[in-house]
Amino acid sequence: MTSNEAPGTDDSASKVGSLPFDVTKAHQARSYDYLLGGKDNFAADRAAVDEQIKIYPDLVFTMRANRAFLGRAVRYLVGEVGIRQFLDIGTGIPTAGNTHEVAQALAPETRVVYVDYDPIVLAHARALLDSSDSGATEYIDADLRDTGTILAQAANLLDFTKPVAVTLLSILHAITDADDPYSIVATLLDAVPSGSYLAISHAGPESFTAEAREKLMDSTRRTSLQQYTLRTREQVARFFDGTDLVEPGLVPVEEWRPDPGARAEGKSVYWCAVGKKR
Repeated sequence: MTSNEAPGTDDSASKVGSLPFDVTKAHQARSYDYLLGGKDNFAADRAAVDEQIKIYPDLVFTMRANRAFLGRAVRYLVGEVGIRQFLDIGTGIPTAGNTHEVAQALAPETRVVYVDYDPIVLAHARALLDSSDSGATEYIDADLRDTGTILAQAANLLDFTKPVAVTLLSILHAITDADDPYSIVATLLDAVPSGSYLAISHAGPESFTAEAREKLMDSTRRTSLQQYTLRTREQVARFFDGTDLVEPGLVPVEEWRPDPGARAEGKSVYWCAVGKKR
């Protein structure tokens, strides 16, 4: 996308959630799209990402490893433990291997509710609604911090008396400590029954040198709409209070149940885990 207009948006969509629709600043969903080889991004997104890659060359590997983790986690949840309902928050711009595509390939009756608040994601929401005949998908235009709206609308499709997998991939580091992300996750977990699952990936500081970390934070402050909070492995582990972690526990995204014969081509800065609610 090279123009300054997002397809399918109008003045009524110029502000979604708490962030303005601003093509002069990088946005997480559009930057992620660029890193995955997509075309739904603007010059500001590409410039910010290119600057950050110079600081941290494994950024592309990290984002692609995160996407691969999504696929493996969904296949595990559907194929091995029988989950048939997903609440996918922080969906991002649709690309290959969306949650419903992976899940419904194994169990066509699976139901998936997507949540995001970027207007470009909204413009492509119909791609997220292309469900199998026996399953169903829905899209909610909402901010993660508005848990009441998310849960109320998700209940139109999901049965919260039965296990649900809540996925929060590459989104919680965009929630500042002032917005109490631990309370947000706890509220979501409180809404689903025992036997539900929580999947998270989250950027951490451990793989950066202090110099690289400061340069990345400076780049983000200057170029991006969102401001990110890196959290240590111990801090990410707190999100899983009340769950039992699935093996191998809390690990870098490329190390969570890698496919047989897979070999990591880099080192990510994302922690991830899947936990089962007690």
